[in-house]
Amino acid sequence: MNNSVRVFHWLPRIICIAAILFVSMFALDAFEAGLSIWQQIGHFLVHLIPTYIFVLLLAVAWKSEKAGGIIFMIIGLLFCVFVFNINYNRNHFPFWQSMLIVLSVAVPFLLVGVLFLVSYFQKKKYINR
Repeated sequence: MNNSVRVFHWLPRIICIAAILFVSMFALDAFEAGLSIWQQIGHFLVHLIPTYIFVLLLAVAWKSEKAGGIIFMIIGLLFCVFVFNINYNRNHFPFWQSMLIVLSVAVPFLLVGVLFLVSYFQKKKYINR
C-alpha cells in the first residue's frame, strides 16, 4: 500500500477515537455532591451511552469502511441538528455559540464518515490497478 492509502486508512480511526474520548468527557458531570457513590456510578454509566454507541459504530466501520462511512455521515448530520437544537432552542445560546459547539462536538463524526468513504474508495482504486 502506498502512503496516502495508509494515511486515509488510519486517519478516520484516529479522529473517531479522539472524538469518542472528547464526547466521553461530558459524562464526568454525573459526579456531583449529595449522591451516593453507587448513584454517581450509575449516572456516569448512563451518561456514557453515546460513547457505547459510537464505539459500536467504530467497530462496524473498522470492518466495513463503506457502511461505516455512510453510517457516520448520517449520524454526524443528525448529531449536528440535535446538538444545535439543544444549545440554541433549549439552552438559548446565541447562534454563533451554538454553531461553535456543533463544530467541536458533532462535525468530527461527519468528517470521520467522509474519511472512511475516502479510504474505502482509495483502497478500491488501489486494488483495481
